Amino acid sequence: MDDLLQDFIAETRETLEALSGEIVAWEAEPTDRARLDAIFRFVHTVKGSCGFLDLPRLARLSHAAEDVLAAVRDGQRVPDTALVNAVLAIVDRIGEIVEAIDSGSALDDSSEDLLIAALAEDAAPTAQSLPQSSMPNRTNARSVRLNVDLLDRMMSSMSEMVLARNELARRLRDQPIEPLVEGALERLSLTVAEMRDTVTRTRMQKVEALFSALPRMVRDTAAELGKQVQLTIEGSDVELDREMIELMRDPLVHIIRNAVDHGIEAPADRRAAGKREAGRLTVSARQSGNQILIEISDDGRGIDTDRLATKAIAQKLHTPAEIAMMDAKARLDLVFHAGLSSRDVVTAVSGRGVGMDVVRANLENIGGRIELLNQAGRGLTIVIYVPLTLSIMSTVVVGAGRQRFAIARQSVEEILNVRGEAVRVDRIGDAAVATVRGRRLPMVALGSLLGLDRADAAEDADGKLAIISTRDGDYALAIDTVLDTEELVVKPAAPAVMATGVYAGQTLPDSGLPMLLLDGAGIAAVAGLRFHRAAPVEETETVEAERGISALLFEDLDGERRVLPLAAIDRVEPVPTEAIRRTGGRLRLAIGGALVPLHAVAPIGSRSEVPVLRLTDGETDIAYAIHEAIEIVTLPRDVAPAEGAGTVAGVVIVEGEQIELVDALALFAAIDTAPPADRLCLLQQDAGGWMDTFLRPAIEAAGYRCVATVPPGASADVIVTMDAPPPPDADPAQVVRLRRERTGGDAKSIYRYDRPALIAALARAVGE
Repeated sequence: MDDLLQDFIAETRETLEALSGEIVAWEAEPTDRARLDAIFRFVHTVKGSCGFLDLPRLARLSHAAEDVLAAVRDGQRVPDTALVNAVLAIVDRIGEIVEAIDSGSALDDSSEDLLIAALAEDAAPTAQSLPQSSMPNRTNARSVRLNVDLLDRMMSSMSEMVLARNELARRLRDQPIEPLVEGALERLSLTVAEMRDTVTRTRMQKVEALFSALPRMVRDTAAELGKQVQLTIEGSDVELDREMIELMRDPLVHIIRNAVDHGIEAPADRRAAGKREAGRLTVSARQSGNQILIEISDDGRGIDTDRLATKAIAQKLHTPAEIAMMDAKARLDLVFHAGLSSRDVVTAVSGRGVGMDVVRANLENIGGRIELLNQAGRGLTIVIYVPLTLSIMSTVVVGAGRQRFAIARQSVEEILNVRGEAVRVDRIGDAAVATVRGRRLPMVALGSLLGLDRADAAEDADGKLAIISTRDGDYALAIDTVLDTEELVVKPAAPAVMATGVYAGQTLPDSGLPMLLLDGAGIAAVAGLRFHRAAPVEETETVEAERGISALLFEDLDGERRVLPLAAIDRVEPVPTEAIRRTGGRLRLAIGGALVPLHAVAPIGSRSEVPVLRLTDGETDIAYAIHEAIEIVTLPRDVAPAEGAGTVAGVVIVEGEQIELVDALALFAAIDTAPPADRLCLLQQDAGGWMDTFLRPAIEAAGYRCVATVPPGASADVIVTMDAPPPPDADPAQVVRLRRERTGGDAKSIYRYDRPALIAALARAVGE
């Protein structure tokens, strides 16, 4: 809490210093709405901060000033000299209390009632009776607050040092180097790396600093409103620019307090709605591409857009005709209108129509945006997109024409050659579509989009495709070359460059040539790509019952696309073609010391390696040779049956294309598999070794495991003997005796080459 209090003191001091000129100007011209709004935001922020820092005197003063300023904004009070003097006196008093808190000195509060009384409409018209300022001595600051420009210059100097180090290393690599020089260079490299990390960390800070005040604020706000709220914080270790964290404090405070006050219902209302008495509030942060996403979600009542629309009409912000023409999103966006609140009663927490308009304005000023995901009666999720103004980012350096660009590595799904076997590029009118392993993606040529030379080079044989993932969808970005991967320092580019929407910032790689960082989502927007996402559905039992099964879509050896239920596939693995041979009348795969039956619809050809699907029914394994696995799809419930017997069960529609469904049952039925070798057969060895040479393969093919000696702790299921007598403790019913002569001999014995009789005798011996 000490750190939070020091931050509050430092921020309040800075704001008061910045407002000093505004206050004087407002005193000269009380009708100036911009300066009135600035003072109003200050006292509103002070009031909000006092709620979780437990500063009741500041809260009382700021609340009183906010009430009066809100009345002035609404046109209910005229900002005459007496009112202006009273407000300025309270602002001065706030500064005095802040300095007293910082110095730890006592400050009498007897005059504060007079300050608040002076705000009344019937108060004396002069300020002579107002208490005089008694500002205590200001203490030395415990921390140093640096200008962001200074930190930027430090980072630029650090980057220059890195470039000089790299150039020195390159020059030394071109000639023999002495061990002492090499050691000095190594120490220099370590020092530069440590300094670079240190300088970077002066600007980067974990959002934990932003989230640390939330538990206390939520607890106090909920207690004040008689509610129960369970707060969950996720992603506190995500790093964000320090300046961005400072700019995010006020918007986050507004949103959290609104969630507790507006969103989460009272315990009685939650019980009536079938919810838990304690509301759930989740605040999370994560990095997505070139942005930090902060999500605030609750399981409250959500936003009543009809109520907002009614109040907008009542306040003459929109006409009934305009409201009627609005879609759901436009009605939801009414919450951002200044002065419009969904609350009818003004409380210490909310209800003045201030907050969400300020939140959006602050975010837009720093290049961010806010998105609302509303579920009436179930809750609201607010997603804040914050740009990375300065960060160390892993990037892929690509070329288009004669220019180089960086792309955030986490937004690149994969990079492929355009003319590779897995990629096909088609043109539909003026648009290009890339098909990657059966997956159709809209394609954007980077050179063409930016108007560079060799705009169409990415569609030549040497071109490449980078599959870019965005929050809305994926697309293929056509580029000329992939040059390198680097960890780069990203900073904002010039406003004119950022205004194009294509770039997320600029960077200075080790080569020393400035380079722009591409914004994957921005490129999609500028190119006019539209991604269609299915609307979310309730996860009910009905939906589950209507959902099809998962299957693997693959290209078969004959060039046709087929699907096979995923549950029948144990794994997909490449195998050398030399391990596949036609033996014993069928194709078999020798793998892992075992022979696995293999199904192939066409010759494998001259390729050295072929992918196979390893199929299993839980007892038997078989293999299915294919050309290439494409993707996992969901099979529709409607299957057109195939005519005649074979390995195709029917035809289904997948992404508008007729696809054959492989019959897994037919594949296993076509394999004459031996029963599992879980029965133990003891072979009483003969003198010439005939049993091992001739008899063992036949018996093991029938599903028995043959041994010459029974392992310790085990017992034989059947015993086969010819010359040697059976063990003395053997059960006669388990003994199968062989004879060398076709006729004659013991009538209960079997001629050793009578295979059907032998197999039948083995089955009787084991009770089958």
